[in-house]
Order: sequence, then structure tokens, then C-alpha cells
Amino acid sequence: MKDNHTQLQRAWDPQAVKSRLIDRAEALGFQKMSITDIDLRGHDQHFREWLAAGYAGEMHYLERNVEKRLNPALLQEKTCRVISARMNYLPPDTYPLEVLQDSSKAYISRYALGRDYHKVLRKKLAQLAQEINALLAEHDAEFQYRAFTDSAPVLEKALGEKAGLGWMGKHTLLLDQEAGSWFFLGEIYTNAPLPVDTERVEDACGKCNACMTVCPTQAIVGPRKLDARRCISYLTIEHKSAIPVDLRPLMGNRIYGCDDCQLFCPWNREAPTTTEPDFTVRHDLDQAELLDLFRLSEAEFLSLTEGSAMRRIGYAQWQRNIAIALGNGAPSADVRQALTLGLGRVNDMVDEHIRWALGHLERQSE
Repeated sequence: MKDNHTQLQRAWDPQAVKSRLIDRAEALGFQKMSITDIDLRGHDQHFREWLAAGYAGEMHYLERNVEKRLNPALLQEKTCRVISARMNYLPPDTYPLEVLQDSSKAYISRYALGRDYHKVLRKKLAQLAQEINALLAEHDAEFQYRAFTDSAPVLEKALGEKAGLGWMGKHTLLLDQEAGSWFFLGEIYTNAPLPVDTERVEDACGKCNACMTVCPTQAIVGPRKLDARRCISYLTIEHKSAIPVDLRPLMGNRIYGCDDCQLFCPWNREAPTTTEPDFTVRHDLDQAELLDLFRLSEAEFLSLTEGSAMRRIGYAQWQRNIAIALGNGAPSADVRQALTLGLGRVNDMVDEHIRWALGHLERQSE
């Protein structure tokens, strides 16, 4: 039985299978696919120290399953390889800097302007996994595969860096000299002993600190060290309760996420835009007016965000975030009226931020 099993394993050509997978990944819209082993010991100390410093804020789920994050074989038994793939998401012609400078408009992180990336990448990774099945099932029924897209205890950036998809920038995002950082990552865990990519992308941040100095809230407290508790992406999405008062004025008109560390990164000056139709801007959200969004009922909010990553924050956080943005804008009768009418509409937490916004507008007009 053992000899038969060994013969079956020898019956397939790992390099040929890998080449087929790369071709299939490209056909599915991934810009690059690489394979790595599961040794993440080089990231162990950094991750544990980051958690111990409290930088995760309210993201308590990061404190669970630490061992599974650092050892993929504990998450998916017998895993020995991770297929890591990246897909560009930056929509063309959304003029992010112009939107940031217009306090009447809502700034939404570029990744959230189209269809929910979890759904898009999960479907494509499943199709890629099916290709593995098609190529290997006849040779060894024991091969297994499991796909992930920001949906399980997986150190995506660490695996992507190890696979050669980029280097970890000072803003803690994966960077590539040609692709920049405007891309999603997805992984497939497998026990198929596919050839690994050993070439690593050299760190090219050099002495540049643009991402650190431009961060509105100074959340990047050191190279590759992010204090999520100050990060606008965290505050607008992951943070469920009241936002610290001292950080509210620094948030500007950013109501869902923040891209400043990417917008001002030199490696993103000529970053490619997406060709994936699902990442096309929906509902003109790249140019949305804050007042229009704030006046939405909960039912209208749910309709607007159907199939979008923004749905996850819920109506209360939506109202909270927009109230702050309105408070950071130009004082006007329309804004004051909209904020006043919003009192009592959702809950006490939202009301607190509306009152802050009204007070901030009053102080600005003095």
C-alpha cells in the first residue's frame, strides 16, 4: 500500500502543475501568484509584541488563535504549502486627493467603492482550488485545499511577503515596485508539496517616511508598526464605540477607511488600476455628498451598501462617522439642520457625535 501511494505521488509533475495554476490564476484576474512554505517564525516576535502593546485596540479576534495564525498547519491540518495571490483593486479616475480636499464630500477608501472583495476573491480562489483538484485528484485523493480572503486567522501579508509578492512597507502594507500597494491578497492552504518560490522582493522603502509623516492621526508609530487605536481605517470600521474626542478633528471627511499612507507613497505614483469589473465604483460613491449620505434612512443605507464591504459597519457607525465628517466641514445652515434632525434617530452613541459636530461647527464659526 505504501509503495502504491509513493508511485501515485511520483505520477504527477509538481512544476507542471504549478505552471498550470499560474496560468489559471492569471486567467481569473490575479496579477501574480506565488507559493511558499508555512514557516512564519520570522514574524512570531513582532506579532506577539504588537498584540502585547495593545495596538490591536478592540480587535480582540486577533488575540484569539495566535498559534493558528503563526502555524498554518494548526489551522488546516497537514498544510505544507500556501498559494498566495494578489489582485489589483484601485478603480481608475476616482480623484481621491480632490475628494479629500472637498469637505462637503465623503471620502471612502478606494477598496470599498466596488463589490465586496471578500466575495469576489473567495469565488476566484475557489475556482483556482478547483483547478488543483482537476489536476491532482486522479493522482492522490489525500490532497486537500482551503481558500481564505481576510476571513480566518491567517497572516496574509506575512505569507505574501514570504511568497515573494512584495515587501512589508513602513505603513505595514505589502508593496511592490511595479504594483504599488493597491491590491488584495488571497490564500489557498494545501498539503500538496508544490514547488516554493524562494526569490524575495527587496525592501525598497529606503529612507522614505512619507506614509508615516502624512498619516492624519500619526498612527504609524514606527517603521512597520501601526497603532490601530489611532488609525482612521480602524476607527471608522473596527471601532464600535465612541471615537476619542481628540482624534475626531483629524479624521476630516473620511467616513470609511483611509488611504493617505498609500496615496502619498512614491511607489504608488504609477500604480496600475484594476481591470476587474466587480471593483468598478458603485452608486457614484467616489463623489458622494456627505449630507446626502447622512440623510439616508437605515433601509436606504442597507440598499446602498448591498453587496459592499461597507455593509459590515452597520447604520449606527455610518451615522457616527458621517456626523464627525460634517462637523469637520464648513459651517452651513443645511449641515446644522441635518445634524439637528439626526438627534434621536439612532442611539445615544450617535447623538454624542452629532452634538460634538454641532459644537465643533460653532467653534469654527466664532
